[in-house]
Amino acid sequence: MSYASDVKKELTSLEVHANNGRAELSALLRMNGSLSLYNRQFTLNIQTENASTARRIYSLLGQFFETESEVIIRRQMKLKKNNVYIVRLAHNVQQILDDLKIMEGFEINQTVPVSIIATDSEKRSYLRGAFLAAGSVNNPETSRYHLEIYSLYQDHNEQLAELMNLYRLNARTTERRSGYIVYLKEAEKIADFLQLIGATNSMLQFEDVRIMRDIKNSVNRLTNAEEANANKVADASARQIADIELLVDQVGLVNLPVKLREMAETRLNHPDVSLSGLGEFVPNGPISKSGVNHRMRKIKEYAQIVREGRPLPIK
Repeated sequence: MSYASDVKKELTSLEVHANNGRAELSALLRMNGSLSLYNRQFTLNIQTENASTARRIYSLLGQFFETESEVIIRRQMKLKKNNVYIVRLAHNVQQILDDLKIMEGFEINQTVPVSIIATDSEKRSYLRGAFLAAGSVNNPETSRYHLEIYSLYQDHNEQLAELMNLYRLNARTTERRSGYIVYLKEAEKIADFLQLIGATNSMLQFEDVRIMRDIKNSVNRLTNAEEANANKVADASARQIADIELLVDQVGLVNLPVKLREMAETRLNHPDVSLSGLGEFVPNGPISKSGVNHRMRKIKEYAQIVREGRPLPIK
């Protein structure tokens, strides 16, 4: 079972009161329902690929509208060949759709009336229903952080983003295939959203994984930085030693100024030490990093003069 399925399973186990249940059911029917007309009566099919979501729809319809529905299971023959669950409602369809403000007469409301999401708990419940209907979230252990909810209508998608951003989730929208999505990219915001809609256990699991990933990434960054610094020290030391060895062969260290000779000998004796640490080993030291750097620049200048065949300015 995927992480997203675990989240939805947890959400479908929550108990809700009447107004909150209506808000959740409104999202589920609005986003997953389709109408057909037979013998001048509406039939409503609410389709989902998630078994726990289908049970939730069936339960909420019976709990808040005392109406009977049936669950039909079909197997897809294309792509992943998953089961498809259809909750079919053949009685009181018009009454239920009107009560949930999904339809007015024979027209579908593309946005959610304020009366359905008037309170904080109703807003949270509607977002929970929207996620159950058409939401997904990546497994934090294996993927980049991403949560999204798909909508058929742009206005409804924008309204979902506005609802989410009431809670400072930084939700964004974009067009996707034959519809639109609202999505979250930040790990902290995804965790906040899961908590917001009632998936507390899933949020804690998400946070555990996120924290471990952050720690691992921090360790990797520190390790990479240390390796980069070590490589930088090694490269600089190799260039400095090459300059010193040239002076040894062509001039002799005894002919260098005392401070440069001491610096050259210290570098030869401590090839793996950084400039800041090298000053601690100078016989007449310690000297600062800037002092070490100054003497190394002079040694480099002397080596360049030798390479060019010019006489050294040694007094």
